[in-house]
Amino acid sequence: MDADPVTATVHIDAPPERVWDYFTKPGMLVRWMGEYAVLEPEPGGQFTVNVQGAPVRGRFLRLDPPRLLLISWGYAGSDRLPPGASTVEIRLTPDGTGTRVDLEHRQLPAEEKSGHGVGWVHYLARLAAAATGEAGPDPGMRQLPPLGAERAPGRHRSR
Repeated sequence: MDADPVTATVHIDAPPERVWDYFTKPGMLVRWMGEYAVLEPEPGGQFTVNVQGAPVRGRFLRLDPPRLLLISWGYAGSDRLPPGASTVEIRLTPDGTGTRVDLEHRQLPAEEKSGHGVGWVHYLARLAAAATGEAGPDPGMRQLPPLGAERAPGRHRSR
């Protein structure tokens, strides 16, 4: 068990059954994350999504509709985080008239945690927007400097 997983939580004004579809139906997933997806939502089924040009590749490991998803996660061609090297657990809990989404991304290399932390907050906010209307085109995420890198005064990256 990862002692320090990346976590993110969001409340969505939609029932768990509807939120579930945003993780298991390709046309709904790309409304909030990615430009392309192939999903086979069954144990061992393919989880493929291209996010801002990054080729995420994994498998659905566990599905308990509409409460729990466990997905393996990595990047095609990556030595640092190859396909299946980490897992993402998504828990959907009824919360009033909506759903609380709790996400834990485990087994990430230390140098990947900061970027994935920013990414999951960004994408769960887009999920909430997509579930209640339209998230619109993905503007991308705020870019972080590499761990240990110092920013020069007056030099900032923005998108």
